[in-house]
Amino acid sequence: MAVGKEILTKIRSVQNTQKITKAMQMVSTSKMRKTQDRMRLARPYAEKVRLVMSHLAQSETEHNLPILESRTAVRRAGFILITTDKGLCGGLNANLLKRFFAKVQEYQQQGVEVEAVCLGSKGLAACNRVGINVVASAVNLGDTPKMEKLLGAVTEVFQRYTEGQLDVIHLVYAEFVNTMRQEPHLETLLPIGQNVLHEVSESKEYGWDYVYEPKPAVVLEYLVRRYLESVVYQALCENMASEQAARMVAMKAATDNAGNAIKELRLVYNKSRQAAITTELSEIVAGAAAV
Repeated sequence: MAVGKEILTKIRSVQNTQKITKAMQMVSTSKMRKTQDRMRLARPYAEKVRLVMSHLAQSETEHNLPILESRTAVRRAGFILITTDKGLCGGLNANLLKRFFAKVQEYQQQGVEVEAVCLGSKGLAACNRVGINVVASAVNLGDTPKMEKLLGAVTEVFQRYTEGQLDVIHLVYAEFVNTMRQEPHLETLLPIGQNVLHEVSESKEYGWDYVYEPKPAVVLEYLVRRYLESVVYQALCENMASEQAARMVAMKAATDNAGNAIKELRLVYNKSRQAAITTELSEIVAGAAAV
């Protein structure tokens, strides 16, 4: 019965693992709803800031802001890489890093230097592992993102662009499509595209005008900063929603696989037990016949 005892030990071990994965699935389901609500609430602010910024950019064409300047040649590229702090979320981080490294390799083949700002420990560890220059980072962001935790790292990369040390900045994060689908997304954050500056969603039948204090250029620079910060914050919220959804799906799959493994182990255990009983009965019958 030594084999039977070993199988029972395996069954108990898998059952304990199944309890953990089931608990993690339930926790992720609860957190996913909160992150989705936070993601939806962050969208209206970013849209309204972009709307006001587009109005101001159209009315004030001679702003001469360094942060809105487009660079003809790209010598140094910057990335804001948003990943998770924890694992056990399926292939979310792997797909995200694959998209990130493909773009980095494309730049390196063109002789462009690459710098990165990492939001999340998984991306920071990956960049350090391959030797990418990390100029700033923010880890252990928790389940509720706080803008004050991001300001230092985000301000650093924007300042480097303003001073001309970077010619383009890309934002990489996991876009939340639905509960079962999260896609790696890469977009150009700076220079800001003309479609962003000149996109007006309101009807043209009604005019708009603002009273500026102190000057339109100062207000525009402030709005551009707020807009860029809101885009990064929105991306972080989407990445957290994607993380919880991916973890919920991964833990559900792990729980189901553990259940299937328990069924197979019980079948093996019953077969082993039945074989042992049959062997004992055969020995008893043979001994009785011999007597």
